[in-house]
Amino acid sequence: MLREITLGQYYPAKSVLHTLDPRVKLFSTLIFIITLFSANNAILFAFVLITLFGIIKLSHVPFSFMVRGLRSIVVLLVIAGLFNMFLTPGKELFSFWIFSVSDVGLKNAAYMTARMVILIVGTSLLTLTTTPNQLTDGLEKSMGFLKKIRFPVHEIAMMMSIALRFIPILIEETDKIMKAQMARGADFETGGLIKKAKNMVPLLVPLFMSAFRRALDLSYAMEARCYNGGEGRTKMRPLKYSSLDQRAYICIVAFIIVFYVAKGLL
Repeated sequence: MLREITLGQYYPAKSVLHTLDPRVKLFSTLIFIITLFSANNAILFAFVLITLFGIIKLSHVPFSFMVRGLRSIVVLLVIAGLFNMFLTPGKELFSFWIFSVSDVGLKNAAYMTARMVILIVGTSLLTLTTTPNQLTDGLEKSMGFLKKIRFPVHEIAMMMSIALRFIPILIEETDKIMKAQMARGADFETGGLIKKAKNMVPLLVPLFMSAFRRALDLSYAMEARCYNGGEGRTKMRPLKYSSLDQRAYICIVAFIIVFYVAKGLL
């Protein structure tokens, strides 16, 4: 299960998406999220989905690798779908015990589940095609205008980058601790919910200790290198837009126009 989590992982490949400026990918991800939640019918959903499949094809990231990350959130998808199905008022289709399913609830459940699946697959492209360093530079550059109101842009971007960098490390650490505890007789699979929660204690305690130790080592390393934030710091590889990035922006604007024109007509 832990190996199936793809969030925060970078997939090295030679593709158009990997060479794009991180600011372009951040902007396109934002537009993707807005249009995904603005889609209110099957045609617009299909348009967003076809566009997403085309981008995945350009990324050269195996689709099976991206979908693998969905297995770890199946429970969340089911809960979200059931809540929308049973708690949305409308024309009752059928009922059992204390629950009733309405036409609006069934529609909302389908849309919400589809949105969450598409959202996770689409946004994972950002981290799969962008290294943590590039993502930090892109975030800092994109939010540069907030420095005028003394917003800690560099620090926020650095924290997000460190968090993304630590996700695969902590997943690997969790896997090692789990295997070590299972070799000592720990059981993480059988039993009810309460028993499983109790069995997680031998896993969570060493995991938290390891995470705090890594955070402390990182803080010592940053202090030893006289790190003091973004004031006066320069970049080894400053971000510069290329002609490919400009064409990507044109494609994004065209996508926005087509989407909202179609939404107005439907």
